[in-house]
Amino acid sequence: MEYLVTMTTRVPEGTAAREVDDVRSREAAHSRRLADEGRLLRLWRPPLAPGEWRSIGLFVADGPDDLARTLAAMPLSVWRSDDPTPLSPHPNDPGRDRVPIRTNVEEYLVTFALEVPAGTDPRDVDDALAREAARARELAAEGRLVRLWTLPGRSRSLGLWQDAGAEELRHLLASLPLAAWLAVDTVPLTRHPSDPATAPDRSPEPSHTSC
Repeated sequence: MEYLVTMTTRVPEGTAAREVDDVRSREAAHSRRLADEGRLLRLWRPPLAPGEWRSIGLFVADGPDDLARTLAAMPLSVWRSDDPTPLSPHPNDPGRDRVPIRTNVEEYLVTFALEVPAGTDPRDVDDALAREAARARELAAEGRLVRLWTLPGRSRSLGLWQDAGAEELRHLLASLPLAAWLAVDTVPLTRHPSDPATAPDRSPEPSHTSC
């Protein structure tokens, strides 16, 4: 099962810089091992406030307990709080590793909440859902829709998208067949130096930016 985990790190005041660098170095090495084991698929940074350490990871685990053990074994867990969200399969998901990751465009996590107006003819709903599925296949073929999951809760989903910019993505999302019935929340992502899919090398040297 896949999980999206928001990881927030708070280094205790007064911690020596040498200790911080050591933990970061061990965290980077451990992340590489998790990627090699197929447990860590992706790693990003969301928009950050000054001094904030936060990252988002896409993990694979056999269940909540297995995920908890994986997260607890990571070196930064001594200073970190984790907020995991279970991700269920979506019928329109292109599939893991089916859409190539492009490093020359931006990535986004987009949450969709579907609310069909009361009284809508079921035939219109079925038609819109069928057109949405066909459009998802087209967007995956174009390399724009990378993944799609079902979120906990009623009629909620999460998509991983890549596009040339926020404005282009906004127009693309507005053109979806279900757009009139969707509430959309978009989070722009910055590539993490330890991201298994886009890391430039396997060097053990730690990054000196926030974790």
